[in-house]
Amino acid sequence: MKIIVDAMGGDNAPQAPVMGAIQANREYGVDIILVGRGEDILKTLADNGISDLPSGVAVTHASEVVEMCDDPATAFRKKKDSSLTVGLNLLKEGAGDAFVSAGSTGALLSGATLVTKRIKGIRRAALAPVVPTGNGGAVLIDCGANAECPPEYLLQFAYMGSYYAEKVLGRPNPKVGLLNIGAEPSKGTSLQTTVYPMLEAAGEAGRINFTGNVEAREAVEGAVDVIVADGYSGNIFLKTMEGTGLFLAREIKKMFKKNAVTKLSALLVSGGLKDFKKLMDAGEVGGTALVGISRPVIKAHGSSDAYAIQNAVRQARDFAASGLIEDITKNIDLMRLDTPAKEGTQA
Repeated sequence: MKIIVDAMGGDNAPQAPVMGAIQANREYGVDIILVGRGEDILKTLADNGISDLPSGVAVTHASEVVEMCDDPATAFRKKKDSSLTVGLNLLKEGAGDAFVSAGSTGALLSGATLVTKRIKGIRRAALAPVVPTGNGGAVLIDCGANAECPPEYLLQFAYMGSYYAEKVLGRPNPKVGLLNIGAEPSKGTSLQTTVYPMLEAAGEAGRINFTGNVEAREAVEGAVDVIVADGYSGNIFLKTMEGTGLFLAREIKKMFKKNAVTKLSALLVSGGLKDFKKLMDAGEVGGTALVGISRPVIKAHGSSDAYAIQNAVRQARDFAASGLIEDITKNIDLMRLDTPAKEGTQA
């Protein structure tokens, strides 16, 4: 397995992506292609006591960097020798099995769509993070790639999220829920009320395990394995969860630091506190899968440290080995039956 890593992407580049990739090479035995300014990559290795490239690690030089201030829609085209563009082209050409980047989300989404291409028949790719829930985590699809969605997009998201939960998370017959403000089919905006019967029909046909609408509260408690949403609602859900986790962690820390008794209590429950912190730490997951693209792409958080990049590489490895893309491609005709292309447009 060979993973391509954008060495210049993210707030902590090149230190975090370079050393995270090196750690993944050691820990998981995957081959790595570090893409970026060669001199910066080698300097980072030297600064960390590595004088020679480890076995299975290669460097591909790319002279440019896509900055956060660059226009996401055109950055990868204007900067043809950026680490993002070069990395995606390597993925397209089959030089690696998956691509990991902590760089600009918009540029990565645009580049992956136009360079690597969507799976034929998929209308839009979606960002599908695994969010912490009471059942061990759920796939949230979409979480921001598509702010405005027609019902057909959400139907395809449901299929792709279901395949991801089954193939990557190991959930047989995963439960799929439509994020909404109530359980009744009549609840929500016109988007939810229109897509609900489409999802219901797919469920009745046995193509997905659709369990109906799911409120945010029940989703967090673990009612479903896949949470289907438009990118606008999904992003609000995700950011609320992240903010709640940070708030709770801060308040718990304050509570245990009040006096000597509470500090002693903290020692007694330190294992549980570490588990809670690990559960809410996005770095433990590593990144967000870009589902619907013809090759595996993982978007790591912009603030990722080396440990988070290491986990993103692990996630990329699992994604590439899962057979998810083959599953989506094989079943695309089922989605087409549910989402016929309008006259004059491509499915």
